[in-house]
Amino acid sequence: MSANASSPDMRAMLAEAAQRLEEGRLVAFPTETVYGLGADAENPQAIARIYAAKGRPANHPVIVHVSPEADITYWAKSIPSEARALMQAFWPGPLTLILPRAQHIPAEVSGGHGSVGLRCPSHPVAQALLREFARLKPNGQGGVAAPSANKFGQVSPTHAAHVRAEFPELSETALMVLEGGPSHVGIESTIVDVSRLDQGVGPVLLRPGHVTAAQIADVLGIAPARPDAAAPQVSGSLKAHYAPRTALSLLAMDDLLQVVADATDTAQRVAAVVFSVPVHAATTGNVDWLVCANEPDAYARELYALLRRLDDQGYSRILLEQPPRTAEWQAINDRVGRAAAAFT
Repeated sequence: MSANASSPDMRAMLAEAAQRLEEGRLVAFPTETVYGLGADAENPQAIARIYAAKGRPANHPVIVHVSPEADITYWAKSIPSEARALMQAFWPGPLTLILPRAQHIPAEVSGGHGSVGLRCPSHPVAQALLREFARLKPNGQGGVAAPSANKFGQVSPTHAAHVRAEFPELSETALMVLEGGPSHVGIESTIVDVSRLDQGVGPVLLRPGHVTAAQIADVLGIAPARPDAAAPQVSGSLKAHYAPRTALSLLAMDDLLQVVADATDTAQRVAAVVFSVPVHAATTGNVDWLVCANEPDAYARELYALLRRLDDQGYSRILLEQPPRTAEWQAINDRVGRAAAAFT
């Protein structure tokens, strides 16, 4: 199906998808970050279907996606000037803001917490779906709760085919999947908590992403703090997350080369993902060397699709070269570090 949101075929699909959301059913849709598993953000029964499909703990909040025209005061009890500045700078785009939840918004969307995560995606299909869904609401305020469209803790999907492969048990009646091409950011949104400013707690970076801490600091004039003990819980905050099925190790190059040199069991296929293949690298038949992008945005765009592809190719182990430990690579290091933690 064409990813052109204005094509006749896609308009018909979007109308059907919006109607399904209104009926409390699930719709997976593309965003610029990853594909989301969506449900009506004001329907607790529909939200419960997200949690059931993913196997997600009920106390983990989901992000509410809204259109560019949405009235944010409908969703948030208060919106500080810092939040408005970040919206102006980065919306539509890969930034989620944690704000105090409006009283009439169901607690289920926030995992029972008093805050709510809000994001306005830039993907044209996502925007078209959100606008179509909002038109079905008497007050014109339609939000779609949507975590990543994968089983809890696993690799997020960046293609529609990934979503279908992730939920083979769900029929097309239970889950509609909208096509939108590959996600061009490729990792989940940056999450910034601005829900506690009235308590004297400044902005907090809860999850790094494409929008960097430095960019946030440029807008606010202050660098976001690291998460504290009282910070709201958000997606992707567990030590082990974003994990493939295949055992994954994150290694400095010297350690990676040693593991490869010791990999003498030819029945155990190993994938070594590196920035460049060392000239003295072992070339045993059971080790495949794969060269990844050495620029963070390109690396992020390909990471999850690569991990899924390696899962499907029957490797026994994935060896991932440690990316640079610099600010530009913070989001990548967050994702690959949590993926590797699932196997330690």
